[in-house]
Formats: sequence, C-alpha cells, structure tokens
Amino acid sequence: MSSRFLLRCFVEGERETGMKKLFIPLILFLALLSLACAYIVVPADLLVTPTSVASKGWSGMVTNVGMSDAGDLHVDLAIRNDTQDWSAMQADQGKPAILTTADGKKTNCDTVFVGTGGTSLAPGFQMRGYTAGTKYEPETQLLYVECKGAVASPGSELSIPYSYVTGPYDLHIPWVPVNATMVLALNQISTDLTYPVAVSVEGLIGKIGDQIPAINNFTLTLTDVERADTGLILHWQDYNPSDYANYVYIGVPPVIGADGIIYGVYQDPSIADATITLPKATAEWATEVTAPNDAAGLYVLVSVETKQSKYFVSHVIDITNK
Repeated sequence: MSSRFLLRCFVEGERETGMKKLFIPLILFLALLSLACAYIVVPADLLVTPTSVASKGWSGMVTNVGMSDAGDLHVDLAIRNDTQDWSAMQADQGKPAILTTADGKKTNCDTVFVGTGGTSLAPGFQMRGYTAGTKYEPETQLLYVECKGAVASPGSELSIPYSYVTGPYDLHIPWVPVNATMVLALNQISTDLTYPVAVSVEGLIGKIGDQIPAINNFTLTLTDVERADTGLILHWQDYNPSDYANYVYIGVPPVIGADGIIYGVYQDPSIADATITLPKATAEWATEVTAPNDAAGLYVLVSVETKQSKYFVSHVIDITNK
C-alpha cells in the first residue's frame, strides 16, 4: 500500500471527522425538536441550489441560414449568457425546435445542438460550439438546428425550448433548472459577433498569477500556460496554511477563445484527481486541454472547491497572451 494512498485516506478521514463533528450537534438538536413535534418538514427550497432572481436567461443569435448536404434547412447559432451569473444551458432533450413561418405554418426541427456541453460559462460570455466526445477522442460540436424538408421563408422564426442553471455547483445539493424558450428571427443574422466576451463584467476576469481563495483557507494560482503539440498545459500551484495535509479539487478546466468554442470535454470537478498538499506548504501540478494550435484569445474556466467539501465556485482567467 503506497504512502500517498495512506496519506489520502488520512486526509479523507480528517474531512469525514470534521463532518461528523458538525453533524452531531445538529442531530441532537433535531432529536430535541422531535420530542415537541410529530414530524419536521424541510422546505423544498432549502434542498436545492437556487437560481439568481436577476436572471434574464440565455440569448441566441442566428449566424447563418443555409441548407445541409441532405437538403434540409440548416441554422447556425451562437448563444450568450445573460443570466448575470455563471450558467450552463442545454436545449431540452427529446423536444424539437419549432420553425414557424409568417403564415403560421409550423415544422418540427428534430436536429438540435444547442448548449454549453455541461460547462458553466461566465456571465456576459458568448459561444458557438463546445467539445463533445471523450477525453481521448474529442470532437468539436458547433451549435446549429436542422429542419428536415423545410425552407426559411421571409418572416420565419425558430423556437428552441431549453433549460439552464446558475451559480456555484454543489455536489450534495442539486440545481433546479429554469425552463425557457429562445425565439430567433431567421432574417436577423449576426455577422460581427466577438467571442468570447460580449458584455464586460467588472471584476470578473482574473489573470495569471492571481491568488484564488479555496476550501480550508487554501489559495490557488495559475502560474503559467504552455503550448503543446495537442493543445495547452496549465500549471497550477496551491498553498496550504493549515496544520493538516489537505487538497483542493478543480477538475480539468477547459478554455474558450476568440473562435467561440469551448475546448476540453466537460468533467465533473468533484470526481477528478486532486494533489495532496502538506501543512504550511505548496503543491504544484498541471492539467492539459486539447485545442488547435491556432486557438487564440483564450480564457480558462476553472471551478474551485470553496467554502465546503465539493462546493465549487467558478472563475475565469485571461490567458490571451499565451
């Protein structure tokens, strides 16, 4: 049995012990309440991650209207996060988009690729594609809708039902998706979009070398970025100020650049490997992202374990000079 495994078991034990210490008083308190009440009902809104009340949802832009190789109507799209918070979205699975002509005729559009691919995007950012497939066989998925046998006549509109979530990701408390519909006029084509920053948000974007607060009073820093044959190597460092060995989960952060495509297959940050950091010490490691050699204007999208176990707050880091 390796020393690293034993150390990790010890750290997990320390985290588990801390949780037990937290829950014992809570259990005693609930037991006392149970003597006075027949039962206790926990409000549903305390069991879910709330969505920002200021959320405006996502906006869509038509970037091109044409025909597919099969002769079907093909609509290229871009989407923008207007929720005023970090957010992930996707078109409703199993539901078609609806093409409505000026005279009211409706056509189901069953081919719908609209979403962030699972990645949470910064507020004010916009995109036109993401990475699908697997870590070892990634595939670029552009956003579009196709309507079999349809033609875009003047005054046609495309309605896309979708859902989105906002805010930090908590493994223990599920998000509550917000359902919405995106309605796009096919005669309004956007040809001058700028990716990925569409609307600047003050204080949102960090830079290489900035210290990011993390769980257990750790600080996390992106120290450098290297170009490699297959993409990028991101170099990370954390500092552990405590008297106990511990670690911070960040997963495998993706990037998004001036072409509006998120590079890096989405991975739940809570299940990725984490490097253990000794007390009063730093640890260094690297993550890799597959991206084209000519990808430029890049930003890192990193979810950092913060405040409590498996609770992730997102940050964006400017690496446009790399």
